[in-house]
Amino acid sequence: MARDVQFTIDCADPARLAEFWAQVLGYQVQAPPPGFATWPEALEAFGVPPERRNDASAVVDPEGAGPRVFFQRVPEGKQVKNRVHLDVRAAPGLAGDERMAALEAEAGRLESLGATRLARVEPGPPMDAGHLVMADPEGNEFCLD
Repeated sequence: MARDVQFTIDCADPARLAEFWAQVLGYQVQAPPPGFATWPEALEAFGVPPERRNDASAVVDPEGAGPRVFFQRVPEGKQVKNRVHLDVRAAPGLAGDERMAALEAEAGRLESLGATRLARVEPGPPMDAGHLVMADPEGNEFCLD
């Protein structure tokens, strides 16, 4: 039986990363619970103290097809390279120079949102297609491929 999955990202600023990843993935920040117009209104009603209101956030696929991405505040900073990362398919069906140009264009857009470019991997063996290695605003690696 197939199961739904959620990706969880430990971070220092869940709201900031949720906004960033919503832009990267074409997702939206998860709406507040029914009966509330905003998250601040909901959190106030639930009695969450102001200093805890950025402990978590999430983004969801507006079409309901992709997995939820959850961001949770943790006290420790990022220490080493991610063992698991997201591949963002930014150039499906493209090859060669056209593919790399599309990836470069998307990298420029993401850099304007706070991403950092870490490396460009040119096409060639063992992988036929090139890709770009990026980091989100808190240094979590992901690939544009």
